[in-house]
Amino acid sequence: MKTQNIDRDSQPSPPAPIATSREKTLVWDLPVRVFHWSLALAFTIAFVSSESERWQLVHIASGYVTAALIAFRLLWGLIGSRYARFTEFVRGPAAIRAYLGGMLRLHPPHYTGHNPAGALAVLALLGLGLLTAGSGWMTFNEVGGEWLEDLHEGAAEAMLALVFLHIGAVVLSSLMHGENLIAAMWTGYKKGRPETGIHRAHAGVALGVLVLIGGAIYLALV
Repeated sequence: MKTQNIDRDSQPSPPAPIATSREKTLVWDLPVRVFHWSLALAFTIAFVSSESERWQLVHIASGYVTAALIAFRLLWGLIGSRYARFTEFVRGPAAIRAYLGGMLRLHPPHYTGHNPAGALAVLALLGLGLLTAGSGWMTFNEVGGEWLEDLHEGAAEAMLALVFLHIGAVVLSSLMHGENLIAAMWTGYKKGRPETGIHRAHAGVALGVLVLIGGAIYLALV
C-alpha cells in the first residue's frame, strides 16, 4: 500500500477557531515576519522623515520599500504558507461579529492564525500603505495637483492611526488569550496543536524579501 506525503502548508484550514492549547507550533513563516517588521520600520522612517528636506531621499527610499513589501505580501497572500494566505484568515461578517462580541465579553475565541478582527487590520494596512506610497510617488513626480499631496498626507496619517489601533488590539488580545502575540510575530510560534502548524519557515523566500528591499532602495537612489 502506497503512502502519500502531505504538505501541511497546502491544506485548507478548518472553518472554526482552534481551541486554546498550552502547546506551541510554528504559525508565522519567516517571510511574513520579515515583511511585518520591515514594513513597520519603513513606515516609521518614512513618517519621521516626511517634513525634512535634508532627509528627502530617505523618505523616498522608505516609500519604495513600503510599496515593494506590500506587493510581495499580496503575492505571498496567494501562494504562501498556510497562515499567510488570505483565504485562511479573511472571514465573513458573522465571524467578525462573533469575535468582536467575544472581546466585549472578555473571552474571544482563539485562532491559530490571524483572528477576524486582525484580518481587517491587515487588509486596511495593505490598502493604506499602497495608497500612501502611490500618492507619494505621484506627488514627487508631479503627476497630479495639490490634492494628491493632501491625499498622501491624509493616507499616511490614517495609516499611523490604524497602526496605533492595531498595537492596542494586539496588546488586549495578548492579555485575553494569555499569549504574547508580539513575541509570536518575532519567533513565529503561537499556541496551538502541533498538527495545525506549518512544517517549514521558508527561509529562502525571506532572503528574497531582503533582496527586494535592497532593490527598492537602489531604485529610489539612482
